Amino acid sequence: MKWETAITNYKNYLRIERGLSDNTIDNYARDLKKLTRYLEQLENSINPLQITREDLQEFIYTIAKEVQARSQARVISGLKGFFNYLVFEDYRTDNPIDLIESPKIGRKLPDTLSEEEIDALIDAIDLGKPQGERNRAMLETLYSCGLRVTELISLKLSDLYFEEGFINVVGKGDKQRFVPISEHTQKYINIYRNELRNHIDVKPEHVDILFLNRRGRQLTRAMIFTIIKDLAVKAGIKKNISPHTFRHSFATHLLQNGADLRSIQQMLGHESITTTEIYMHVDRNDLAREMAKFHPRGKE
Repeated sequence: MKWETAITNYKNYLRIERGLSDNTIDNYARDLKKLTRYLEQLENSINPLQITREDLQEFIYTIAKEVQARSQARVISGLKGFFNYLVFEDYRTDNPIDLIESPKIGRKLPDTLSEEEIDALIDAIDLGKPQGERNRAMLETLYSCGLRVTELISLKLSDLYFEEGFINVVGKGDKQRFVPISEHTQKYINIYRNELRNHIDVKPEHVDILFLNRRGRQLTRAMIFTIIKDLAVKAGIKKNISPHTFRHSFATHLLQNGADLRSIQQMLGHESITTTEIYMHVDRNDLAREMAKFHPRGKE
């Protein structure tokens, strides 16, 4: 079996059987291609069914000189998934990377914005410009619904159930979830729809997409990043923020104000509660600071 064939079959498996998104599948394939390029440089013709633990260990040693521990761990995890697939399909009887340990990495806590910083970013939007109302509606939706950037740009008019107080969100692997949307955010979406979107010449293939560019087409992920980066500069916010920062802030603020972790998991669309539990670490840090500040035994 050639590497190219094995990788193509694996990608199809991830798409059809696992229901993963194209971005996730491309990331897995990219790490596998690092391995195949490494073997090509060594002029090693070994195929996926012949490669040994020693071969993979040498590959990991090589990339360890070039990338950080977090990237090494991701590559090892991706290779484990690939060889588990080969075992599952009876191409191999063993997973040659099972005994290779991932490097120890600290769990990186997500960056968040305070409620005041969220307000400052939104206040920095120039509502006098044609796209101002759209940008305000988008940021309000990102923050109040905790959406991923891809979920935001894919949001459809037919996904809005304002009378019921929900939006239908299509997440990773095309999994759908209903997320509550406040009347506050509904108001800004309706202003955008009535004052801007209704006057755009919408392209037929994007007629159901909510947030559009000036040419009547779906926005790109890169455009959302650019809009937020520019607003951060205007608002004087020095943090390195992205659309995902709004999602982190949504979850953190909910938890800090007493929301149930399971409810946050459902709203974020996390498959596992352990993914959501990272926000518990943020909240515990706040608790520790409160303890040190107010408890009689918290001071030196």
